[in-house]
Amino acid sequence: MPIIKSAKKRVRTARKAAVRNSKTKRSLRSALKLFAAKPSASSHSSTQSALDKAANKGVIHKNKAARLKRRAAAKAKAAGVKPAKAAAKPAAKKAAPVKKTAAKKAPAKKPAAKKTAAKK
Repeated sequence: MPIIKSAKKRVRTARKAAVRNSKTKRSLRSALKLFAAKPSASSHSSTQSALDKAANKGVIHKNKAARLKRRAAAKAKAAGVKPAKAAAKPAAKKAAPVKKTAAKKAPAKKPAAKKTAAKK
């Protein structure tokens, strides 16, 4: 058991992270098994979502998540599963930026070239 206060805190935070990561891994595995057992549009979308969450939390590597998503998509296509249509979210309309027109200025006049005195 650690003696130093900061080491004790690291033990506590590591324990919390381990619980959080195990929950994410468990939901990921269950989603993958559900999709493998019965490929459907809803199970495919839940698998994709679980993979994205696990990758964002750092539980699995992003390339592994991409590879598993690609394989799941290939299985879905082979099974003839159509992708579920995402609920259309109303896009937030942004006002067109107002362009400020600056008053046109006449080009600056170049100052007359100064004559340098010849060195003696």
